Amino acid sequence: MIMSTLIEVKNLKKYYPIYRGVWRRQKGIIKAVDGVDLTCGRGETVGLAGESGCGKTTLGKTILKIIPSTSGEILFGSKKTELNNLNRKKFLPYQRKMQMIFQDPYSSLNPRMTVGDIVAEPLRVSGQEAEIKDKVPVLLANVGLDSRDMKRYPHAFSGGQRQRISIARSLALEPELIVADEPVSALDVSVQSQILNLLSTLKTNLGLSYIFITHDLSVLQQISDTIAIMYLGKIIEYGPTKDVYRNPLHPYTEALISAVPFADPIIQNRRKPIALLGDIPDPTFPPKGCNFHPRCRYATPICTETVPPLKKTSKKIKVACHHSEILSLQGI
Repeated sequence: MIMSTLIEVKNLKKYYPIYRGVWRRQKGIIKAVDGVDLTCGRGETVGLAGESGCGKTTLGKTILKIIPSTSGEILFGSKKTELNNLNRKKFLPYQRKMQMIFQDPYSSLNPRMTVGDIVAEPLRVSGQEAEIKDKVPVLLANVGLDSRDMKRYPHAFSGGQRQRISIARSLALEPELIVADEPVSALDVSVQSQILNLLSTLKTNLGLSYIFITHDLSVLQQISDTIAIMYLGKIIEYGPTKDVYRNPLHPYTEALISAVPFADPIIQNRRKPIALLGDIPDPTFPPKGCNFHPRCRYATPICTETVPPLKKTSKKIKVACHHSEILSLQGI
């Protein structure tokens, strides 16, 4: 049960200027994150999905202030502390409450450090060296590893075990929020389920909240409470996972869900995946109006002229589409 809001993002933007030529003159802007609103409650898992290049990883890193935002608000906790207004020293207590699990479990671990040192590093940096001896074995046990693994190096472990080490490191400072950036995409399918089950167990036992980033909607269906679909820097559909899967209201979401395979071969054979024409537009020169209209089968002239706002529908879903009522009547 979601008790209260843990983190709220309002109109968050991250723009990258493009410079060209000898004189480094600005020739354009890439809107990696373009006015995103997002809320994650205590004990909630918010799934963030979309194609590669849509800005979901940039959004996750911007929320944690790993990269600075261009504008917008990041409100944390019951007091709604605005994190963008804090300097580095004042931000440190909040930084400990928010951690990240990176996509590649091998490149995110220092190959010259032992597992014990990797997991202990956050404690050492935060001035909690006295707790390292007692806490590191417990952290490893929580993710299914043995204390005897402390003296081994990352190369001696499998991909799934390395991701468990990354998860243990992210838990070292007892965070409230974890941003998981495609934590299972680099793993075998059998190992993926083990890591997802581990994350679910940790969420229950430790009272964690997740922002779970992935391009695999079948994973989000299993783990997330709320789902947000991103396209070219914007959230275009946002709502309870069950409602979005049952009746997506944006053509892009409809196409993504239609491509998710079913275990039942009878149902799978009856379904017809929706093919999207073309690729994601160049973010330097996005289309006028709705970003998705060049690939949308429901597009009309209004879609080429006016940007649809993200508005709430009668089905508890927020959607940015001029023709969401068409899909609302169709169902899934």
